[in-house]
Amino acid sequence: MEKKMSKKLWFNILLFSLMGQVAWNVENMYFNTFLYNSVYAGASQGAIEGTMPVITAISTMVSLSAVTAVVATFIMGTLSDKLKNRKLFISGGYLVWGFVTALFGFISRDNIASLFNISDEIKILTCTVWAVIIMDCVMTFMGSTSNDSAFNAWVTDVTTPEVRPKVEVAFSILPVVAMGLVMGVGTLAQAGTISYSVFFISLGAFVMLCGFAGFFLIEEPQHKITAEDNKNYFVSLIYGFRPSVIIKNARLYLALVALCCSSIATQVFFPYLLTYLQYVILPASAEMNYLTVGVILPVLASLAVTVAEFLILLKTVKKNKSLAMFICIAVFALTLGGLSFSHNIVTVAVFALPLLPAMFIFTVHMSASIRDFTPAGKAGMFQGVRMIFAVLLPMVIGPYLGEKACLNSAVEYVNEYGVTQVVPASSMFAYAAVVTACTAIPLIFLAKKGFKAEVQE
Repeated sequence: MEKKMSKKLWFNILLFSLMGQVAWNVENMYFNTFLYNSVYAGASQGAIEGTMPVITAISTMVSLSAVTAVVATFIMGTLSDKLKNRKLFISGGYLVWGFVTALFGFISRDNIASLFNISDEIKILTCTVWAVIIMDCVMTFMGSTSNDSAFNAWVTDVTTPEVRPKVEVAFSILPVVAMGLVMGVGTLAQAGTISYSVFFISLGAFVMLCGFAGFFLIEEPQHKITAEDNKNYFVSLIYGFRPSVIIKNARLYLALVALCCSSIATQVFFPYLLTYLQYVILPASAEMNYLTVGVILPVLASLAVTVAEFLILLKTVKKNKSLAMFICIAVFALTLGGLSFSHNIVTVAVFALPLLPAMFIFTVHMSASIRDFTPAGKAGMFQGVRMIFAVLLPMVIGPYLGEKACLNSAVEYVNEYGVTQVVPASSMFAYAAVVTACTAIPLIFLAKKGFKAEVQE
């Protein structure tokens, strides 16, 4: 492991993290709008009523994707440990990952009807929805193989506790950069300026190029042979579930539970966020004059609070990491509560802006702690465990709670075809705030044990 990271190592980490986040953002943000704006758009009222509601389709897709991600990470993460070859899994995985992403450009009701030779509108819509869900699972399997298991294990292999907070800062910034890149093109697809086919094919091609470059850029770290390497592969799969391992690595599992709670809260609203803004907030703010004092002052005040909060939290982390984590959770919960009462773009901005640094700093330092607490030489074996807490539970429980919040509120939207659909509601933020408060429970026990990393050879 390198105590001081070389420029080449930084370049590889940033490149593969960025392109991985591009692919994940396409999936997490635009498969949902793809269902709303393409798959369900133009379908008759009878066809929509004859299949699952679009809110349910999104929840089902996210949940099955999470299960797929965890299964893939367990199988492939442990296998990458056994074979001692991260490069093959990263580079080859990115190639296939990008290819599968591009294939979404060919999914449409017309293509599905032609492929399966069906003419019934209900069957066509149902088959198209399930085609999206199944292909999303295939894409997730490749993404988890290459990014969640191999790439994350490789980063743990080549970094030390001294540099990991910097790496995690980059990992937290890059999703925002990736989101900007994806939204720059995705907004055009949402508006109909370009087709979803162009959107998926172009971004899939970039991920494929990254995978191809990986065969020449990535260097394998030196691996020590441990007693675990000689054990049966299937025995290694369940290594992280042994009671003795859990007790020995209590801080790791407490950090995972804390991250799990905050991730569940995020997933309550995040899968529905763009649709909520598109169909609820923006129409409600359509007549608003953005140049008035009543709009500009609250937004500027919120920006000032956000900057001050960010600086205070950074200083607090250096002095007392435990206290900083509790402050982050408190701010996260309070701002989510505020968003549940926000019904126009100004109040959404006022509460959303302070939320971001709290969420950012908490995720950065909790993720860095998880790497610090991971036993040396066993990063691949623990990627599956990490995925259960960071992906499976959040993406199964979170969207389910969000779906319940939206369906209970029953906010409806009539599209340009005269078809009525349920759209997300602000109550999902209230559900998320309650879940966020639960994060304090594992944090209390973790704070008692301490966050200081033990130096590993």
